[in-house]
Amino acid sequence: MILRNINFTIFLLLTGFFAAAQTAATVKATLDKSRLLIGEQATLRIEVQIPEKEPIRFVSVDSLAHFEWIGKPVIDTTGNGNGTLLTGLFTITSFDSGHWVIPPFELSGGLKTDSIPVDVVFSDFDPKAPYHEIKDILEADPEKKKNEWWWYAAAGGFLLILLLVFLLRRKKKPEPVINTEPKILPLEEALAALQTLQSANLDVKQYHTRLADIFRLYIYRKKGILSLQETTDELVVQISELGLERAVQDELAQALRLGDFVKFAKFVPAKEENEKAFMTIKRSIERIDTLN
Repeated sequence: MILRNINFTIFLLLTGFFAAAQTAATVKATLDKSRLLIGEQATLRIEVQIPEKEPIRFVSVDSLAHFEWIGKPVIDTTGNGNGTLLTGLFTITSFDSGHWVIPPFELSGGLKTDSIPVDVVFSDFDPKAPYHEIKDILEADPEKKKNEWWWYAAAGGFLLILLLVFLLRRKKKPEPVINTEPKILPLEEALAALQTLQSANLDVKQYHTRLADIFRLYIYRKKGILSLQETTDELVVQISELGLERAVQDELAQALRLGDFVKFAKFVPAKEENEKAFMTIKRSIERIDTLN
C-alpha cells in the first residue's frame, strides 16, 4: 500500500513537470553553415515559441562582432496548437577570417539560445601544387575546326535524346502542400499581447521590457522598420517619418524612454506612470495602424 502511494505521488510530480515544460516559452537559434568563405552569406534562423497565455515578444538582436547584416530580416508570426511561433530569418556575412562564436540571444524572462561557433576562412589554396608555365597563344586550325563540327552536332543530338527520355520517364511530382492557416495581423497580435501584459503580475523591469518589445515587434511587422535592433533614439527618429501628430510622437517617445530608464537606470516609476505608458503605447499602435 505504501509503495503504491509513493508511485502515485511520483506520477503526479512527473505529470506536473511535463505539463509545465510544454507550456513554457522556448527560444532557439541555428545557422545553416558552420564554415563560411570570406564574403559568403549564411542564414541565421531564430525561433521563439510563446504559449497562449504569455505576452508576445522576440529576442533583442543587436550588432554581431566580426559579422555584418545583409538586407532586412524576415520575421513571420503563425499560430499553432502550442500558442504563437515567431520565426526570424537574418542574412549575415563576414570579411574577418578566424574562429568566431555568435553569442546567445536572450528573450525577456531569462531564456537564451545556444551560442553558435563559426569558422570564417579564405578559399582553399594548396602551396604544394605545381605551378604551370605560361604558354604562347596557339593559332587555331580552320580546316581542323571545319572537319570536327559534326562531332559537336552529334554530341548535342545525343544530349537532346537523353533529355527527352528523362522528361518522358519522369514521374509527376506531388503538388506542394499550401499552408492555408491564416496569419495573425500585426494589430490583432499587438492588442492581444497588451491585454495579456495588463493582466500579468510582473515586476516593473519585466513590465516595461515586454511593453517595449510588443511595440517594436508591431512597428516592424506593420511598417518594416528594423526596430528589433535599434536603440530607442534611432527608433524615435524613424517613427517621426510616419506622419503621426507631434503630440502623439512626443508621448510615444517619452513612454519608450521611460522603459530605458527602468531597464538601465533602475528607475522605479509610480503606478500612474506605468498606466500612462501602457495607454500611450496602445493608442500609438492603434493610430499607426490607420496610416497609409
